[in-house]
This record gives sequence, structure tokens and C-alpha cells, in this order.
Amino acid sequence: MQTRLRHILAVIVAAGLGEVPAMAADASHGSDLAKRWCSSCHLVDSNQKQADADVPSFAAIASKSDFTPEKVAFFLLDPHPKMPNFLLSRTEAADIAAYVSSLRK
Repeated sequence: MQTRLRHILAVIVAAGLGEVPAMAADASHGSDLAKRWCSSCHLVDSNQKQADADVPSFAAIASKSDFTPEKVAFFLLDPHPKMPNFLLSRTEAADIAAYVSSLRK
């Protein structure tokens, strides 16, 4: 019985019928994460008093002509030497990217 149930579930998932709808990224949660993890180097909001002069502010990142939230989320998930590796989940990276996107003017 368990084998048959597993087979049925596998068919449902393979057919795309068992997919969970994607949740929208949460910019508010992204703001909280950015203030906790990113503000030691980046200026993450206008109320912040200090940041590293050698890194772009989140507003500057958002204003780039080629900016997309997807690019930011991918960048955050890809290990790179210039930034500490925070081991963000995909949801956390998407939330931070949504927050950065909310700063776009």
C-alpha cells in the first residue's frame, strides 16, 4: 500500500499538480534581515548613521539600470569573496531583494 501511495504522489508531483504556489517575497522581513546582517557594511535605510564607504548603499543598488530583484537574490545566494557568507535561505535572499527593490525610485 505504501509503495502504491508513493507512486501516486510521485505522479502527482511530476505532473505539477502537487506544487505549492510560490509565496511573494516579504520586503518587511527583508528590511529586518538587512538591518541585522547587512548594515555593518551597507547603508540599508535612510535612518542609518554609518556604513562602509567602499560598498554601495541599498538605494544605489536599487537604482542601477540593470537592477532586478532576481539578480540580487541570486547574488546573495552565490558565495563571493567580497562579502561574508551568511548562508541565506532562498526565501531570505528573496525577502532582502524585495526590500532593496522597494527602495527603487
